Amino acid sequence: MKELGVTGYVYPIDQVLGLTRLPFKMTVAAMLVIAKESTRSESYEEAEKILKERSQIETNDDTMRKVTNTIGKMVFENDIEISESAWEKFESGKLDFPKTKINNTLYLEIDGAMVPTRLDGKNGSIYKENKLCMSFSSDNIFWWTDKHGDRQHRIDKREYTSYIGGVEVFTKLVLSLALKNGYGKYKNTVLISDGATWIRNLKDIILPDAQQILNFYHLKEHITNYSKIIFNNDENIYTPWSKKVSDLFKTSDTDKAIGLIKRSRKNKYVSQLENLINYIQNSRNNIDYASYRSKGYFIGSGAIESSNKTVLQRRLKYGAMRWNVDSGQAVVTLVAKARSGLWESEVVQAAYNKYGEPMPHEFA
Repeated sequence: MKELGVTGYVYPIDQVLGLTRLPFKMTVAAMLVIAKESTRSESYEEAEKILKERSQIETNDDTMRKVTNTIGKMVFENDIEISESAWEKFESGKLDFPKTKINNTLYLEIDGAMVPTRLDGKNGSIYKENKLCMSFSSDNIFWWTDKHGDRQHRIDKREYTSYIGGVEVFTKLVLSLALKNGYGKYKNTVLISDGATWIRNLKDIILPDAQQILNFYHLKEHITNYSKIIFNNDENIYTPWSKKVSDLFKTSDTDKAIGLIKRSRKNKYVSQLENLINYIQNSRNNIDYASYRSKGYFIGSGAIESSNKTVLQRRLKYGAMRWNVDSGQAVVTLVAKARSGLWESEVVQAAYNKYGEPMPHEFA
């Protein structure tokens, strides 16, 4: 270069590497690394430190937030598009199910948990409900007997969908999830929930042939809380009473259990009695626990409740976090994909497709 009289030059490395057409001027691989660490860490600040220490990637938490939002929004929009397609087929009656069914059970468990948002900057945060659905089938459950002779199980494959918002969009996402995981192909479909009215309505709309089950442990909790009130927190009285009533429900002696509850009436606590009776009557068709157990069905939704901690609370409710709804949705969508074992197939693949780059060999 000295012979040409040139003392220096600029080499457009971003352009040569193709980064100028990509957001944040970083490779798709780098964006995915950032998004993944941001979803499995408890905060962007923690993810920033981990990336610097382990991968020698230096960035800042603001860039990490923007990258994660971009990837998460893309994946969420893909899910919405798929769910809209499923809904159109459902409404038009074009869903096609095989006549011969798999002799197993498809489970759906639904629960909600509140997320603190920044919707109202003047008066503090407003909580919005994140609705979470988990799907798994009985042919993906591993059973064993422990050293005490007790039957134990592990769900080896499960998939989640999560939505911060109303029932209408979530209903379509649940339908899409159910179809993807075999709804209509399995002989039995079971939906387990806490008995919320909106979940019962959702089931009636999109899963009319499913058996809904009121989570037995939610019912037991309601009975125990009521007994504490009427027996003035006297454990020697309320513990055996609530156990007796709960055991009657568990053996499907429903009328006898309701009779015991009604006979506990004290004028001082009439409203609490009515609330408990209404809760039971609203789920009267979903509490035949002896029948469900004889068919081998689960009667509790412990799996979805523990999933609320791993999918939602660990990432979105750490410390004093407050979320924009779109940002929260982007993150919880990515966490759900990771927890479902779908990071490579539904996050990595989607990112490379969107930005028109070939998949690396390890993912292809």
